[in-house]
Amino acid sequence: MMIEFVPDQDLYPFESRWFDSSAGRVHYIDEGAGPAILFCHGSPTWSFLYRHIVTRLRDRYRCVAVDSVGFGLSERPSGFGYTVAEHTAVLGELIDHLRLDDFIVMGQDWGGPIGLGAAVARADRMRGIVLGNTVFWPIEAMANKAFSTVMSSRPMQRRILERNFLIERVLLSELGRTLTAAEAEHYRAVQPTAAARCGLAVMPREIRAATPLLAQLSLDVPALLGDKPTLAVWGMRDMVFRPKACLPRIRAAFDDLEIVELSDARHFIQEQAPEAIATAIAHRFR
Repeated sequence: MMIEFVPDQDLYPFESRWFDSSAGRVHYIDEGAGPAILFCHGSPTWSFLYRHIVTRLRDRYRCVAVDSVGFGLSERPSGFGYTVAEHTAVLGELIDHLRLDDFIVMGQDWGGPIGLGAAVARADRMRGIVLGNTVFWPIEAMANKAFSTVMSSRPMQRRILERNFLIERVLLSELGRTLTAAEAEHYRAVQPTAAARCGLAVMPREIRAATPLLAQLSLDVPALLGDKPTLAVWGMRDMVFRPKACLPRIRAAFDDLEIVELSDARHFIQEQAPEAIATAIAHRFR
């Protein structure tokens, strides 16, 4: 199924573009000119999350922001499993289709391992990396595993699908004071029905199910990307990927690393500190 929602041009002032991947139709934006930056979102968001960063950078960079299959305006194809591995493969197809070269990848939440997974297979084409509140190693924290178990249970799967729980009670509970009513509606409107939320329902399970993939990434990222200029922009109040647990592992993986601490930001940093993130990217990759 396709999503019929048309974003408000005042809130999302971009031209929608489409790519027919092997899995289904993928929505993305491609704005500006200059060194390319590929923006990868996590769950339960879409490219709308990056709107303030893209508008600040598109005068100097080519900004590509993609909606993973099952998210945003991208297709919800039958037969697609919505796993991190499948999302990574589709993203790789888009990178090759757009012929991105000497490009930067930014990933937050699941966008981190998805973006890095596509990047390690194209390490010779990478200019740099931006990571924000994400991981590329197995998720071992008990709180995260408990969240995975609870959200994968039958009652919670029903709430995710039927009541849009991950949007209403996870995303909007954190961002309620940050977003206008119209902006909040842009997160709801791309997940209008239970059938449209099938991708959302899979992602909590991937916290445990993607462990082998993340274990491989934990080896491949330092080995293949560890010498790339890297920027970590971190919400220091994040309870999902806590800075004290995550930042040391990022320091150990990259030789040329700069860290910008976003002292008041929590998990969805693109909504809470877009100006600081855009400034940090422009400074790091001048």
